[in-house]
Amino acid sequence: MKVMVTGAAGYIGGQTVLALIDAGHQVLGVDRSAPSDLLVSLPNTWWSLNDFASDTALSAVQMWQPEAIIHCAGSSLVGPSVADPAEYYNNNFVKTKRLLDFLVQAGMTGVRVIFSSSAATYGEPETLPCGETDAVAPISPYGESKLMVDWMLQSYHRAYGLDYVSFRYFNACGADSRARHGQTPGATHIIARVLEAMRDDREFTLNGIDFATPDGTCVRDYVHVEDIARAHVMAVAAEIAPGVYNLGNNVGVSNREIIAAAERVTGRKLKVVMGAARPGDPAVLTASAAKFGQVAEGWRQFELDHMIQHAWAWYTR
Repeated sequence: MKVMVTGAAGYIGGQTVLALIDAGHQVLGVDRSAPSDLLVSLPNTWWSLNDFASDTALSAVQMWQPEAIIHCAGSSLVGPSVADPAEYYNNNFVKTKRLLDFLVQAGMTGVRVIFSSSAATYGEPETLPCGETDAVAPISPYGESKLMVDWMLQSYHRAYGLDYVSFRYFNACGADSRARHGQTPGATHIIARVLEAMRDDREFTLNGIDFATPDGTCVRDYVHVEDIARAHVMAVAAEIAPGVYNLGNNVGVSNREIIAAAERVTGRKLKVVMGAARPGDPAVLTASAAKFGQVAEGWRQFELDHMIQHAWAWYTR
């Protein structure tokens, strides 16, 4: 199939491009940033180095006529969204609306849009683990901007017949299991920060130690980036009903447990200093991914130790 990937040079987008090519699809990658040499050299792959909502990128959509669009582009950090909400509402919602409006006006509502949503839409959840029918109450502009797109996709599906799947990711981590692709230096996710600090023998700041959790640190649900990419590939071709689906590991892991696992896997000791909690961070956020598992059996293959092993192999390659 012909699949367009926005944010294709990024962490999740790049892994998705690899998974699509491995599965035999053709890919049009769209990104403002230049892709890695590996991604450029892949067969059956073309690139448009433009903003996904630009006239140039939208013209490429109309000319290429993809059968699916995996929409990974966007701004993705909680803290910066609190400091600069305008950027997040514009980049995540306004530009996505332009893309969807273009599809509707061009008569391309049969193109399946697979959207990278977020666990941040749930905010401080009332029940755990979060299910797709649970209340949504984001506590950051980042989460709000993702929820706005979820709602827009639902209404465009009802009104115009737009085909879509929205994936709410719970803390993507790890790296390609063959060490072909991973996060860029300086990534903000905790596993990336912990492993870089270990590799470079420098201090790691643990943000928040007085949350209402068993060990005082945040508890999150982690999912391997390769499993996310596999879910994207399944959503392209499988008969999956339009709607929202959680992608998570069905289990919570605290920040202290992440550090302990990283020390166990790498055999190194981390230098930890305590820091203040970040604004907009809930204490606990875990997923129930049973809904997607019922329609896409086998999408999740990796556990926490695999995530750390593959990320460590990428950072020390």
